[in-house]
Amino acid sequence: MKIVLTGSSTGIGAALAARLVSRGHLVWGLARSPSPAASRSSRADVADWPSVAAAAESVKGEWGTIGALVSCAGIQGEIGRTISTDPARWAATVGVNLLGTYHAIRAFHSLLRPAAPARAKIVCFSGGGATKPRSHFSAYGAAKTAVVRLVETIAEEERQPVPESGPLDINAIAPGAINTRLTDEVIAQGPILAGRAEYEAALKQKQTGGASLDRALDLVEWLLSARSDGVTGKLISAPWDPWDKPEAGLRSRLTAANDDVYTLRRVTPPGTRGSSGS
Repeated sequence: MKIVLTGSSTGIGAALAARLVSRGHLVWGLARSPSPAASRSSRADVADWPSVAAAAESVKGEWGTIGALVSCAGIQGEIGRTISTDPARWAATVGVNLLGTYHAIRAFHSLLRPAAPARAKIVCFSGGGATKPRSHFSAYGAAKTAVVRLVETIAEEERQPVPESGPLDINAIAPGAINTRLTDEVIAQGPILAGRAEYEAALKQKQTGGASLDRALDLVEWLLSARSDGVTGKLISAPWDPWDKPEAGLRSRLTAANDDVYTLRRVTPPGTRGSSGS
């Protein structure tokens, strides 16, 4: 499969590029710095639309079409109490994490043309405060939450695909608290800026090894494969959800268009208006 991967130069993205190439895939990496693990690469700032659009033209010129897009680029960005954060750095954090995801989808969607009967696949990285408030990380958490709603919205829009593009599965994943440079950034910021709870959690994570990187990569591979066909518009946690256990009986729920499992929904008291989730 030909796959475009953003954020391919470091951390999870670099590890994912190496994994996918080792499986025989062709990976075109997009990052601001070199991506040695990728088959091909382009220098691009995902927050800058012309930069991403130019990279898409390069991919189109050489590959013509792709089978999948993985949006992994992200930064932790501005950290601190929201009312004390720098507005420009807060906006830049949202720009990389949310606009960067949108830009990649917008630029590469027209190139998604897997050979029938395969389905086109888009996998977006979320987590980091998408399912609950994350004190002192409002820019990162707000952007990652918005990524999930973006994924849900596109999944709804593309349930009836236009003939020329074919069926599409788009999902978000929460990779878990994996030890990366983001962990080191939290520790470096200290308990005042990062908040004592986040700081202590990062120290513990660093000491104990954190969540499994392999399991996060396994989830991406599962979502790129035919085994996940029909699963779309979901936020799936790599370490916590039984996505790899057929006996859990979740497949029918994961593929149901009207099932709220693994989605962002408002919970209201039974018997009230909108109690089904709105």
